[in-house]
Amino acid sequence: MTKGTLYMVATPIGNLEDITLRALRILGEVHLIAAEDTRHTKKLLNFYGIPTPLTSLHDENEREKSAFIIRRLNEGEDVACVSNAGTPGISDPGYILVERAVSASIRVVPVPGPVAAVAALSAAGLPMDSFAFFAFLPPRSSKRRSFLTSLSGEKKTMVFYESPRRLAATLQDMADIFGERAMVISRELTKVFEEILRGSPRSLLKELAEREIKGEITLVVSGAAEDRAAHSPEDIHARWEELRGDTGLSTKDMAGIIAKELKLPRKAVYREILRLSEAKDTEA
Repeated sequence: MTKGTLYMVATPIGNLEDITLRALRILGEVHLIAAEDTRHTKKLLNFYGIPTPLTSLHDENEREKSAFIIRRLNEGEDVACVSNAGTPGISDPGYILVERAVSASIRVVPVPGPVAAVAALSAAGLPMDSFAFFAFLPPRSSKRRSFLTSLSGEKKTMVFYESPRRLAATLQDMADIFGERAMVISRELTKVFEEILRGSPRSLLKELAEREIKGEITLVVSGAAEDRAAHSPEDIHARWEELRGDTGLSTKDMAGIIAKELKLPRKAVYREILRLSEAKDTEA
């Protein structure tokens, strides 16, 4: 028996017109559509007059439901997988199903279309020749700050998703860690109340302070300035030689001062100072 095909179909992130002719054809031809929320997808199908049966596939049941879908595929039926918005598997259910389909030697076909991260990036006005996508940030403040700190030296444009209720806290964390970077907030893309705001984390935090924010949010943040990599070890060495005469400064103090002045990661400066100190001790 010939196995069926699993189609990963991108659907609109807001405006129902943002769907390809191919996607509509496949949604109408497959035997079954696995949807993140069947009620949500039903609205799309009704809008285009597509009668294909639906089954749910969401975060809570993906492992269990994937076995059912794989069985249908093995029996020769074609199945389309869709999320509530955008491309399935991108911060939405779909990965486990695809992984199991590949393991079962079932053909998986992408049907490309909208992705909120790419849509936001295209209108941001920030470099997009290379970018890093990190989806949703950790909800807890300590983990979020730790994660953002690990990205402080990232030179690519960064794209994140965020919840409206955590937006203010995230902007404050970005202001503290990234400083006056250029960033863009895209809200409710392709929908009636679409909004694109530009500024720095701190200025945007002030702009939104008196507002109740609703809807889907995508953050696009500029990467670290190139001058972070423009300073050589000799620059660190020269400044360290100037500072080490001050007996009141510890190694950590000097690393902090140099890192701030040269706009370099503090840990990298600290390691370089330790190396220089060891070299001096060896010479002595």
